[in-house]
Amino acid sequence: MACALVPFGRLRDLGAARDFLCPQRRHGGAAGGGKPTNWEDGGWGAWDEAELPEPEEEESASKNQKNYWLQDCVLSLSPTNDLMVIANEQKAVFLVSKWKHSDQGKEEMQYAVGWSGSLNVEEGECVSSVLCIPLASQKRSSTGRPDWTCIVVGFTSGYVRFYTESGVLLLAQLLNEDPVLQLKCRTYEIPRHPGVTEQNEELSILYPAAIVTIDGFSLFQSLRACRNQVARAAASGNENVQPPPLAYKKWGLQDVDTIVDHASIGIMTLCPFDQMKTASNIGGYNAAIKNSPPAMSQYVTVGSNPFTGFFFALEGSSQPLLSHVALAVASKLTSALFHAASGWLGWKSKHEEEPAQKQKPKVEPATPLAVRFGLPDSRRHGERICLSPCNTLAAVTDDFGRVILLDVTRGLAVRMWKGYRDAEVGWIQTVEDLHERETEKVDYSPFGNAQCPSRVAQFLVIYAPRRGILEVWSTQQGPRVGAFNVGKHCRLLYPGYKIMGLNNVTSQGWQPQTYQICLVDPVAGSVKTVHVPFHFALSDKKSERAKDMHLVKKLNVLLKAKASDPDSIEAEAKELILDIKYPATKKQALESILTSERVPLSSLTNITQTLMDNLEKQELECVDEGLLQFCANKLKLLHLYELVSKLNSQSIQEDTKPSENDLAKLLRLEEKDFQRLQTLLEKYKKENTQTSVQFADENDDVLSVKMFLEYLEYEKDVINVKNMEDSKYVALGNFFFWKCLCGESSAEEMCHALESAGFSPQILLSLLLNLWLSREKDILEKQDSTSCLYTMLSLLSKMKVAIDESWDTQSVSPWWQQMRTACIQSENNAAALLSAHVGNSVTAQIIDSVTEKKFSQIILGSDTESWEALSLDAEYWQLLLKQLEDCLILQTLLHSQVSKRPKKVSSLQTEPLGRISVKKLLEGGKGGIADTVAKWVFKQGFNPLVLNLAQHRNNTESTEEAAELHTNIFLEEPEADEGLETILELLQLAYQQFPCSLELDVLHAHCCWEYVVQWNKDPEEACFLIRSIDHLRCIINAHVQHGIALMMWNTFIVKRLSSATYLMDKDVGMGDTAMTAFLGCCSDLLQTLLEADVSSDEMQAPVLDTEDAWMSVEGPVSIVELALEQKRIHYPLVEHQFVLCTILYAIMRFSLKSVKPLSLFDSKGKNAFFKDLTSIQLLPSGDMDQSVLSIRQQFLIKVVSAAVQKLCSSQKTKEVSEDELFPFEKARNWPTLAVDLAQYLQICEDVVRRHYVCELYSYGMDHLGEEAFLQVTDKEVLASQLLILAGQRLAFSLLHVQTKESVELLARLPPTLCTWLKAMDPQELQNVEVPIATTAKLINRVIENLPENHGQYSLALNLIEAVEAISS
Repeated sequence: MACALVPFGRLRDLGAARDFLCPQRRHGGAAGGGKPTNWEDGGWGAWDEAELPEPEEEESASKNQKNYWLQDCVLSLSPTNDLMVIANEQKAVFLVSKWKHSDQGKEEMQYAVGWSGSLNVEEGECVSSVLCIPLASQKRSSTGRPDWTCIVVGFTSGYVRFYTESGVLLLAQLLNEDPVLQLKCRTYEIPRHPGVTEQNEELSILYPAAIVTIDGFSLFQSLRACRNQVARAAASGNENVQPPPLAYKKWGLQDVDTIVDHASIGIMTLCPFDQMKTASNIGGYNAAIKNSPPAMSQYVTVGSNPFTGFFFALEGSSQPLLSHVALAVASKLTSALFHAASGWLGWKSKHEEEPAQKQKPKVEPATPLAVRFGLPDSRRHGERICLSPCNTLAAVTDDFGRVILLDVTRGLAVRMWKGYRDAEVGWIQTVEDLHERETEKVDYSPFGNAQCPSRVAQFLVIYAPRRGILEVWSTQQGPRVGAFNVGKHCRLLYPGYKIMGLNNVTSQGWQPQTYQICLVDPVAGSVKTVHVPFHFALSDKKSERAKDMHLVKKLNVLLKAKASDPDSIEAEAKELILDIKYPATKKQALESILTSERVPLSSLTNITQTLMDNLEKQELECVDEGLLQFCANKLKLLHLYELVSKLNSQSIQEDTKPSENDLAKLLRLEEKDFQRLQTLLEKYKKENTQTSVQFADENDDVLSVKMFLEYLEYEKDVINVKNMEDSKYVALGNFFFWKCLCGESSAEEMCHALESAGFSPQILLSLLLNLWLSREKDILEKQDSTSCLYTMLSLLSKMKVAIDESWDTQSVSPWWQQMRTACIQSENNAAALLSAHVGNSVTAQIIDSVTEKKFSQIILGSDTESWEALSLDAEYWQLLLKQLEDCLILQTLLHSQVSKRPKKVSSLQTEPLGRISVKKLLEGGKGGIADTVAKWVFKQGFNPLVLNLAQHRNNTESTEEAAELHTNIFLEEPEADEGLETILELLQLAYQQFPCSLELDVLHAHCCWEYVVQWNKDPEEACFLIRSIDHLRCIINAHVQHGIALMMWNTFIVKRLSSATYLMDKDVGMGDTAMTAFLGCCSDLLQTLLEADVSSDEMQAPVLDTEDAWMSVEGPVSIVELALEQKRIHYPLVEHQFVLCTILYAIMRFSLKSVKPLSLFDSKGKNAFFKDLTSIQLLPSGDMDQSVLSIRQQFLIKVVSAAVQKLCSSQKTKEVSEDELFPFEKARNWPTLAVDLAQYLQICEDVVRRHYVCELYSYGMDHLGEEAFLQVTDKEVLASQLLILAGQRLAFSLLHVQTKESVELLARLPPTLCTWLKAMDPQELQNVEVPIATTAKLINRVIENLPENHGQYSLALNLIEAVEAISS
């Protein structure tokens, strides 16, 4: 209950805000040679000397440091904490509050940048003052609550502008041409006493020689109207909005030298004595006095000459105080105190803006107002004034480092503090809590009454940046009640107002959550507020509370002392707690003792008992019943803790461990079923490597008293467990039951003790199950723990109110339903399965005994062991056991993994899989199980054929097919090893458990979808999309395959492909390799879609079934169900799109960047792309334009040339990188594909084939050329083309390699042949190093295919002779 500095928010991105507002400080630190400031720098030694200003040189050292940037800025925080504004010169940053989780996981308010920019409109103007004013909502549902926050900004140009939270200018006002010095606001407060004048809301603006006050009601209505009109203008696009008029008063302050700050005290009325005194001072002996004193608005200014000035402005048209002054005042009043504000800016169209800015609006003259009196001090200059919440006191700071407390009603300085250079001040008002008063024989009301009203205390908060200290002082003559070291770079914010727009009705309905004062620390990035308890305002004579708090502090020191004797601690703690008088403080002291970890259990019990005995001895009327009940409850809990600890320490004689047969009988399982259960648990143990909640062996049953008391609470003789984290819940169950589950403690005694203490059986069952399900690893190691659980559950079930007496076999017991619900929700499937077996067995035993009692008379003497009673609970148990067994098998599969992973694994594949539970599977929809397995398949990244292999092994008929698949997998993926065998076994088991949910097509469909979803997260991982297509191709049923392919296209592919087509030369978010793979997969996807469309006519759509145990699943629709609902595609449209994909793929694959893909199509063809594949579109038909056909032919020839070039280079270097980069290339034959494309693109296929043959021969791959030659239709044309190739080869060997033999041979050749050879250009050949014998074969092939009457036939004959001559 001491003063506290409480953090309530954090500032994010403060560095970015600093760099934006103060770019000069971005790289800066302290200036060279500056010494660090310390306490002496504040001039402590000069406190008691003459009041002279300290030299300015001392300030420079600290001001240049980087952390002091906030002190150069103008700062304001909304009283409702939702908006902070920081401004410097022309720039401003708006920080908006949001509730977010911190790094520690706790929820906290964080301020993040919501808007930033420049606010200046006029050239050279800067921000001089800022206010954030929350405006009350007018809606019925939230009357009185804050609706939005208006930011009011004053500029050095004299303008005052009003903005929304998002930086939208609402209105701008030029009320005076001098710079705005200060903005202050006053909002409505309910008067505390009937005699206090109700103050109106207002916004006051201070100028160097004038003060303007804007009526709060008028401002509120204007701002609301402007905001609404701006919203309408933004919606309609119309910018010409006329804002409503604004009412204000303007006073010209006279008889003062300088003014730097002000405070508007509000409307006041003098008492008759003060009225006569003022009349005598001003008017003399003959002054006339009216019966009713006039109302006046009081203003206090600080500056120089006078240091503090007091101004009084007469309100309305009431008569002045003195008769001879009446004319002067009347002449002032005739200048119209209220004006319609002129000079509105904003809402102009663009061409109207500039003239409006150049021509300044008319500024109304001020009404003169002379200073009535002040505090004259010619050497003292005031810096700031801060008015108290009750409007009676004000704190003033000056340039001598003083803080002066003013009584504004009397105009007197009542107190002065020294040594506070550059101080910032604020106020805290605290209301007394009546419940905390010492108990007296008075009928207290929660709202106070005539005998005992709620008192209010005010505290002055002073922040001294030179000393880095924040102090709290009790006013007016009280001591310092709190001090905090906070650093030298903070800012203290005290708004002095709350929410604008409230009145005496709306302010009573809802108390706004507003802060009074806050400290902003730019280094720690925190926003803190100060909490001061009311009792600090009480003097020492009256404050029993102060004495109590001293005793509490003394007690806390005692409890924290390191080396102390427990007996002496106990004795002293008893004495201290009995000396405390206030019941609330007694309770606080007892709580401190009970939460101390140093006090032993016996001392805690003795102290609590002593306090309780002391309370019982007092008169009944004086005893606080709440405290007495609190002591009694804590005492019961302490006794319970002692008893449980005692039972845990008493180890019992262990019986012989139950055999497997005993355990099977206990669980009512056949030997075969029990063996199966053990096998499943062994597999689960082997694969389950994930960590769970662990406890050290020696501390299994230890729970501190502090924790025990923290977790439990008494209510009407019943113990309840508080809502808390799972780990704490488990720790409590561990303390009660773990020794019992290990067979080391008596279960009967423990259950009896807990039942007697006031625990309900339901809470005990919840604690037991939470412990059992969380300590799965330990339970699986201890085989006898299952029989101990059986014993515990039987004992709990026999407690009163555990099982309802009205329960019969045809209704569901809430007791067993509670246990089943815990098992359904648990993610520890092995522990859940064992507990479900135990629950089922105990249920059966109880049902048998109930049924036996019921029918004992009817079937007396008959054999009752041969029959088993049926019940609804037993049916539910059997269903749950099947579900848990399925879940266990599935979880075991999900834990398994291949031992060798590929070298490169994506981060998406390393994210751990979440654990599953029956509840998750039931809520996952019909496809939930397959989806879970698909996620696991994605993490493992193995071949889709593995899934097929496991299925074929299950089918005994297809052993040959299984062996073939196994061979294929090992050939394709050599890294597959013995770890795969375990996975195959577990997959077979999962297939047997889920014949419908994990049907092969369903599983491949989900795997396909999972891979494409993950690829969509990271498109650079092209292997995911390739693997997705692999799974798609594994789907046997064409209807499913068609639907999945179409959904993939529509959801993930079409948008990216469209971008890739239209932005072929630009960045579309993928690298070249990833883009190439993507386009190849698009082509494969559409080809699969076309094939599935054809095949679907020949087969029926599958019927989707669900296993009996999982008929009650609910949740999203299965992917396969969605796939079967897809419409049939329009085959020609898909084929058209397929052609484009193949073209795009070829362009990327062979880097044909100069080709524009869309230039290969006419307008109809272009328009049909990327349309819905199920729609019928207008496609190209008839003859194509010759220019388009020419472009197409050139493109196909380029593709074939590039393909042959790749083939040649890969054969030369035998590089593997091509396959690694493009693993989907294995089955792709580009020349054949080019021929197919030619057919669709209306190009002669033979042209493409001939070019292919020529390219092969050009690269010297004559063996492949001979094979391709056979497929050409027009062999005569091809022969003439190849003749030129042969001539080029011969020209190279004869003409370009000049040897004696070649020159002689050339001389012997016929002249026509020589001329022809010289015309040949061997540079057109890609490979000239071809053996002459190979060229001879080529020429023979040419002669075979050229008719004798062909023009080049004789040339061919001459060539063959020349070749023979060369070879000989």
